Amino acid sequence: GWTLVVYENGFVDFYELNLEKRVVGRNVTHERVIQMWRMMQEGKRDELKKLLKKISQIILRRNQNKLLHLCIVGLGNPGDKYSKTRHNAGYDFLDLIAEEFNADFKYLKKIDADYVEIDFEDQKIALIKPREFINRSGKTLQLVRKYKVKNTKDILVVHDDMDLEPGDVKLKLSGGHAGHNGLRDILKVIGNDFVRLRFGIGHPPIKDQTDSWVIKKPNPQEKKEMANAFERAISNIDKIMLKDWMIIMNDLHSNEH
Repeated sequence: GWTLVVYENGFVDFYELNLEKRVVGRNVTHERVIQMWRMMQEGKRDELKKLLKKISQIILRRNQNKLLHLCIVGLGNPGDKYSKTRHNAGYDFLDLIAEEFNADFKYLKKIDADYVEIDFEDQKIALIKPREFINRSGKTLQLVRKYKVKNTKDILVVHDDMDLEPGDVKLKLSGGHAGHNGLRDILKVIGNDFVRLRFGIGHPPIKDQTDSWVIKKPNPQEKKEMANAFERAISNIDKIMLKDWMIIMNDLHSNEH
């Protein structure tokens, strides 16, 4: 049967037209369903297309203010076993942001992630920590893109980066995955047009020990350097919330540790 689903950020599918249940979704009235049903019965496909377009425009106008200014997604592996490991730099940085704003994460089933929204200068920003393992981060990012933001550019992904030394932190507006399995999975489902905040963890002494390197905790010196990088990024938190990317890049990239 015909269906109509209009998501908050512009994705349009179709709801099933079920006259017996008389419920088609909170955004489409029963009268509209009857009207669409009659159009289908009478073969008025052009008129039906116009009506569907009109309904979608109305729903989008209603829901536009529900979309978020920015979603900050910190990558990591869930569970105590991986807490404070190199690969969990994204989780750790989001915990610092939440602490800065006295915000508490709660599980949000809709996107399968720990989630909290922050009000900042009349804008809503979400902090998101996917519950899937890092190499399956794409699942949550696809849902965030679908339900929470208007554009992929409104997503900031925070992650560890072996190509940067501990203590380095850089912002990147797009790009490839550079071997990072979390980014690789994200790129498959939402493309590369999202912003990244990269925290250096360095390469392992032996090249083929990459997998074990990222799930181990940094040594005391590395931990100190990473804490300095977190502090430098947190000092730019107001600019991050307002998406002043070029100003942030100028500050982080011109003040190397």
